[in-house]
Amino acid sequence: MGKKILVVDDEIQLVEMVKLRLQANGYIVLTAGDGQEALEKARKEKPDLIILDLMLPKIDGYKVCRMLKFDEKYKKIPILMFTARAQESDKKLGEEVGADGYITKPFEPSVLISKIHELIGK
Repeated sequence: MGKKILVVDDEIQLVEMVKLRLQANGYIVLTAGDGQEALEKARKEKPDLIILDLMLPKIDGYKVCRMLKFDEKYKKIPILMFTARAQESDKKLGEEVGADGYITKPFEPSVLISKIHELIGK
């Protein structure tokens, strides 16, 4: 059975593209389009990894990350921040809320896959 990855982004096309890429690499993919849905799915499904956009409707990615990382039940789930904002301050804030990695858009699919392998294996 493949590992479960939750992909959270409000750009539908991007989510579909990432989902196909991950499924081709043997992962089970769950998706969410906003921060609220992301929290609900993360708590219900306990994915092995979360790919989390920062600019989300309802609850932004920083808050979602912080809420999961400060919860004993979910803090072990690696979170990859996924954003078009590449400033150092954004990365620093991502680290402060507990993000385990940072991928900037547009991204190289191979970079995303190797970062996932690094965090949770194949």
